[in-house]
Parts: sequence; structure tokens; C-alpha cells
Amino acid sequence: VRTTYAPRVRGRRAQVFRAAAATAETVETMPLNPFEFAAANRIIFGRGVLDRVPSAVKELGCTRCLVVTGRNPARAEPLTQALEEAGVACSVFPLSIAGEPTLGVAEEALEAGKQCRADIVIGFGGGSAVDTGKAVAALLTQPGVLMDYMEVVGKGEPITVEPLPFIAVPTTAGTGSEVTKNSVFDSPEANVKASIRSNMMLPTLAVVDPLLTLQVPQDITASTGLDALTQCLEPYVSNAANPLTDAVALEGLKRAARSLRVAYHDGSNIDAREDMCVASLFGGLSLANARLGAVHGFAGPLGGMLHGPHGALCAAMLPAAMEINVRALRERAPPGSDYLSRFDTVAQVLTGSKEATAQEGVEWIKAICDEFGIPGLSSYGMSEERIAEAVEKGQRSSSMKGNPVALTEAELSEMLRKSM
Repeated sequence: VRTTYAPRVRGRRAQVFRAAAATAETVETMPLNPFEFAAANRIIFGRGVLDRVPSAVKELGCTRCLVVTGRNPARAEPLTQALEEAGVACSVFPLSIAGEPTLGVAEEALEAGKQCRADIVIGFGGGSAVDTGKAVAALLTQPGVLMDYMEVVGKGEPITVEPLPFIAVPTTAGTGSEVTKNSVFDSPEANVKASIRSNMMLPTLAVVDPLLTLQVPQDITASTGLDALTQCLEPYVSNAANPLTDAVALEGLKRAARSLRVAYHDGSNIDAREDMCVASLFGGLSLANARLGAVHGFAGPLGGMLHGPHGALCAAMLPAAMEINVRALRERAPPGSDYLSRFDTVAQVLTGSKEATAQEGVEWIKAICDEFGIPGLSSYGMSEERIAEAVEKGQRSSSMKGNPVALTEAELSEMLRKSM
């Protein structure tokens, strides 16, 4: 589509406008993909907004709450105490393992919800706690068992009954799970990660309080922060990007670029922590409404194969993925596409230079990963012998289908080798 902007006017300003029309810029555009935008029913963001959770629970008419936390339930004590004082009975279910939640943990959490007869669920913690709580809220109202609704490893049946109200309270800045419609679980027996998903699983309320992230350790700040950055970057360059996700993703990317290093080196800097919470939230909104790409295309299968933390796996692959995508687009960008120029825009946002090119963006990503000491995939057990299996699984993943250019088996294998 070629659109020439030439205003039509009458009167004394006509001559001016005709002169402008003579030099009007011709703009090349592509037809928009149809798109929709879904998010949590309500989002509350800001320093200290955790205090608003008890009144929100009461507004929903709930009196029995299951609070799903990370391994340290003590962090949720101010919240549970405030809930109890507001007349809401609380049962706490702390996740029993580090890293990704397993199907077994999900079933234990579901049983805990049944035992306390919960009428609302709160996920308080990182992505694992939020994902687990989200699934429990959905499954407590459904007939059958967890495996009836799991994709890949189960029957994949749809959620048909309205879930219990679910409040997501993230305490890390990374996954964006507080505004997405799925929960991801590790199946160690099958060596895969699989999801339960439904539009009905979008949280009732997301409460994002940057103060809760002040104590996040440096290594977790690095891996989750790079995951948040990736979840803004990949939707922006994906083949399903749209104007709404573009605006959200670029704002998140800008905040991550200016504040991730600060948050890493000075975890007490609340301004930087707040920026990273915005980046995480906006990454979640972006990935939920546009596709991802090669990093997440591999992160799911590798999570099942290696059982490594999602954010750490994404961080390890981001430099190579960006480099190989830029090279592939230079060789065979789809006709009429703007993907390569979008990588230039990413570079300009990351570096703060209006003249930056895609390659400079690649170098920025490499530099920050080196600065943070991001471990390679080999530290989680990846080896040359497992590359073929990972490539085969990655090519089938839904996230890989959002990559701006179809990568060959050789390119995907190279990406894994460079990430080891």
C-alpha cells in the first residue's frame, strides 16, 4: 500500500498546503494483521499498593483465601496478616521446590485449595507461584483432574466453568505471568514443559508493587530482568506485532534498557526496580497479545529437557538469537517487511543512540550478558549430543512460529552452540 499524504484546503492557506503537498513524503505501509488485546481484568501498579489487596478481596465478597507462595512463605506474612485482620481466613501453600513448578506440585496446591474450601486464590511470588495459583483458581471449579486440562501431556480439554477469583502479586520482575492466560508446569517424567491455558484464566486482579522486588538477589535480578527485556523485544519484532503491542513493548524495552544495570548493581534503587516492574508487566501484556520468537521457542523445550530456570535459559540464548535473526533477515527478509528496521529501532532504544544499527543492538545484548556473568546452556546440562533433539522440539513450539524469519535447522543448531 502506498499512501501519499496531501491535505486539501481552500482559502488563503491553500498555497502553503499545495507547496507542502508537492514535497509530501510517500509512506510505505503494510496491511495490519487482525489483532485483539486481552489482559487481567484490573491492574493496580505502584509503590505500596500491596496494602490494597485485603479491600479488593472483600469487594469480591470472598472470605476463604488460599495464598500460594514461593519456598519462603514468611515473605507473605504481612499480606496474610492484613487479610486475617480484614476477616479473610488464609491458608498458605509454599512451593516445595526451587525452579519451575512441576505437575506434582500443582496437584498438591490444588488439594490444599480443596481442603481449605477456598473461594479466592492469591499467587504471591515469582512466576512459579503466580502460575501455580492461577491454575489452582481455574481447576477448583472444574470437573475432573489436572491432567484433563493439560496440553501436550494430558487431554487438553477446555476450561468451561468460571474459575475462582485470582489475584496475582508478583515479587520478581520477569515473567509477566500476572497478566497472561496460561500456567506452565514441568513434567520431569516426560522431559517437557506443558501449559494449561484459557482466556478464562486471565487474573481477576494484578497487583504490582515494586517494593516487593527490593530484596531479589542479584543473579535472579539478572535472569528475570533479561527475560522481561526479551518479552518486550520478541513481540516487537514478531510476525504478529500490532500497533498496541508495539507501543507497550517499546516502552517496556526503554525502561529495561535504562534500569536493568542499575537494579543489578544496586538492588535497593527503587526507581530502577519500578522500571523493571513496568518492563515485566509490559512484557507480559506484549507476549499475551503478540507472538514471541526463537528464544522462547527454545526456552520451553529446553526447560523440559534441562529443568533449568526459565529466565536463565532465555538470558543464555538472547545474544545468539538476536545475532542470527539479524543475519538471516539481511539475507532473506520477507518482501515488504520492516523486521530489520525494527531491529534497528530495538538497538536505538537499547543504546540510547538514534543512529544505532541492529548489529550495535546485538553488541549491547552481548555486553550486558557478559557483565552479568550469564551462564551458558552447558551449565544446565546442554551438550552437542542433545542439539538435534532440541532443534526438533523447538521447531514445533508455538513461540518459534512468531519468529520474524523462519530459521533453518543449521541456524537453530548454531544458536544453541553459541549459547552453550
